[in-house]
Amino acid sequence: MSTTQSERLRDLLEPLVASQGLDLEEIAVDSVGRKRVLRVVVDSDTGADLDRIADVSRALSAKLDETDAMGEGEYTLEVGTPGAERPLSEHRHYVRAVGRLVRFQLAEGGELVARILTVDDDGLDLEVPGVKGRKATTRRLVFGEITKARVQVEFNRKDKNEEEA
Repeated sequence: MSTTQSERLRDLLEPLVASQGLDLEEIAVDSVGRKRVLRVVVDSDTGADLDRIADVSRALSAKLDETDAMGEGEYTLEVGTPGAERPLSEHRHYVRAVGRLVRFQLAEGGELVARILTVDDDGLDLEVPGVKGRKATTRRLVFGEITKARVQVEFNRKDKNEEEA
């Protein structure tokens, strides 16, 4: 059975990332000129600060150095987090995005921008913002109705402490 380099790397690195209390979200090997770049994206329910990323980066680097998983040529290891406008594809991604504004591509066609209120095993409860002075409404989406979902950046959103004051 043939596996890709990314699959072999995932099998090698995922247990190490998990031992650091993080989830391995993405792994990719890209060629940049003559060099290769191994990009590893990690996250957790509580986020991943710079210290945690540095720790996991050192652990991954040591593991890669003791194996031939990247072959003989030079490569650069980059470890980071999914970023502000992260795509949502796993159940845990939706759970982590509770309270966030998300753009959904719907299986029925069209799109919806709404805030995730709750997540369960079947789907999401959403708050759809009102338009032109109308009140916000709620809507239920089951996971099967979603083809793509991506967190939206909000520059002027008040946090809960400001709203309560």
